[in-house]
Amino acid sequence: MAVQVPLWHHYLRAIRSREAARVQEYQRAEDVLLTVLEHVHTLDARFLVDYSRDLEAFQFALRSSDGPLDMEVPLSVEAATLLIEEPGDAQTGDGTVSCRLGVPREGAGLETWMTDDVFTASSSEDSTKCIGHIVPSKVLQVLKDCLVAAIVHCKHHGLIAPGSLNADSLREEEPGLSLLVSSGWRTIRFTIVPVVRRKHGVPALEGAQLTPGFPEGSLNRIMGQGVALVPASAQLWRVSTDYLLTRLLDVLGSLQGHRLDSLSILDRVNHESWRDGGQSPGLSFGHLKTVLLWASVLFPAPEDWAELQGAVYRLLVVLLCCLATGNLPHFLRPTQNLLRDAGLDLHALYRRVELFASQPEAALRIHVTHLGRSPPPRLSNGVRALLQLPASDPAYWATAYFDVLLDKFQVFHIQDKDRISAMQSIFRKTKTLGGEDH
Repeated sequence: MAVQVPLWHHYLRAIRSREAARVQEYQRAEDVLLTVLEHVHTLDARFLVDYSRDLEAFQFALRSSDGPLDMEVPLSVEAATLLIEEPGDAQTGDGTVSCRLGVPREGAGLETWMTDDVFTASSSEDSTKCIGHIVPSKVLQVLKDCLVAAIVHCKHHGLIAPGSLNADSLREEEPGLSLLVSSGWRTIRFTIVPVVRRKHGVPALEGAQLTPGFPEGSLNRIMGQGVALVPASAQLWRVSTDYLLTRLLDVLGSLQGHRLDSLSILDRVNHESWRDGGQSPGLSFGHLKTVLLWASVLFPAPEDWAELQGAVYRLLVVLLCCLATGNLPHFLRPTQNLLRDAGLDLHALYRRVELFASQPEAALRIHVTHLGRSPPPRLSNGVRALLQLPASDPAYWATAYFDVLLDKFQVFHIQDKDRISAMQSIFRKTKTLGGEDH
């Protein structure tokens, strides 16, 4: 085992060596985009520019993958004055809650949001509160037209460098507005998302009471900042918690230990090994970020994150369980399954992740000089049946159960007597269910 520890740290150093450059690349691309959005605001004051995006650069630096990034464009509407209407079928199969944004009859200062380009009058004569709705598809079309005009203006007046922005993707028929921004040798794809920020009156977030693993009061303070409503379909909006989750990630980075390091390592392994250098479909950074948030709650003790290899395995056991059960719960809304309708071959993905967890050395070698004899597999028998237990009994979604999994991967080095006792108790229970081979 001693030979493995330097390998993990060498892999992490290789990732960290690119962090500063990635921050600079993101900021250069963001500057181009903000310049365009500033002119969008000049063309249509209903679209604002959000300059408070320091956490986006922080998050981008953690990643090795280059998936699309969201650029939120706040709408200049007082969200508290709008009506949040949930249709009877608003909740989809994956637990996502959708709504409509209604303009109240007695609403003041909403005249600019009652024009035909973004508004549809209500056809229901018996509606006593709402006179119509702000329609996401119309808002997107107006924003798209403004983006095209702003890009032309900025290029014509030399406000952005030639070749720094490709607007061809705006012509594509897709739900969002996509722009390719060049930042040195790297091209970053941004999805431009109109948002309505709202602090109250949104569907409840079930995970708001999850406090273990986070500094006292930090989760509630972040939750108090509200959420964003973003387009879900032509007529409906949905709650987006992306900003809140990024804030929670930032909080984890303030704690001692290897929480964020473990996320960076798995994102690199996911990109290079599980997704074949980004050529194959697979897990996103958002999936792995959710896994880390759950692992931080399930393993709240500082000693769980003190050693790099053990920290990575905290994420691995949670990820393997989610892949085996086909369910990765949204951190703040656990009824929403992030793996449902993701179009992934979960069985094949599980095999790749389990192979890495059993023999990680091959995937951690970033240079031929790191070649050497690999230790034997960590697993003598399959663990998939054990990993599927939370699907039949949610009580297994607990620290003691995941401690059993850590022990199976030979990385349970906890000295706390109560945790050892709880782990042994649940292990005896699993043996009666799965037999001695588990």
